[in-house]
Amino acid sequence: MNQLSLFAAESTDRSPLDLAGLLAGPGQLVRMGGTARVSVVVAEEWRALALTAEYAARGLGGDRTPTAEEHISVRTVYSKELAPLGSWLRGAVKMPPPDLELDGHKLRLWVIAAGGPGDNRSYHLPLTATDERSWRAVGAAIARAGLPAELVGPRAGGPAYRIVGRRRMSRLAELVGPVPRGAPEGSWPERR
Repeated sequence: MNQLSLFAAESTDRSPLDLAGLLAGPGQLVRMGGTARVSVVVAEEWRALALTAEYAARGLGGDRTPTAEEHISVRTVYSKELAPLGSWLRGAVKMPPPDLELDGHKLRLWVIAAGGPGDNRSYHLPLTATDERSWRAVGAAIARAGLPAELVGPRAGGPAYRIVGRRRMSRLAELVGPVPRGAPEGSWPERR
């Protein structure tokens, strides 16, 4: 019998600030007055549906819009609840706060938005190519969550953090919780 982690998505309450998990990966933040909005471009419909459901579960409205590249932009409404995420911005540059912690809810959102299997039984958490200055800080937060991961650069199919090993994959699966509806087989981390 497995013991539920204190940091697993199923063991704590959801918060609008969980959207920091999207910012750790490919998400973007825009501030307006005392509000903020988080957006992320996804490649598959199941990801868009799962993200809008996650937004709603946190009391946030959101919408989905097709992009010119045949992807889907999924964004929240501007909300005061998201304003504290403004700590991620240094001018127009996205940079994680020094105290970033990635728990199950935050990692779940990142996995929904962009996570996927890699080669050799690995799992990749993609990063934004233009946010190179933040990659190391995000990697440190992943390690603090009990998931030491290897940074894969753009030449090797990244940028992304690659999680390898049965124990680490099981830890990731435990943290992010159940597979969202519509996710294709093999797209979600599995306990091994």
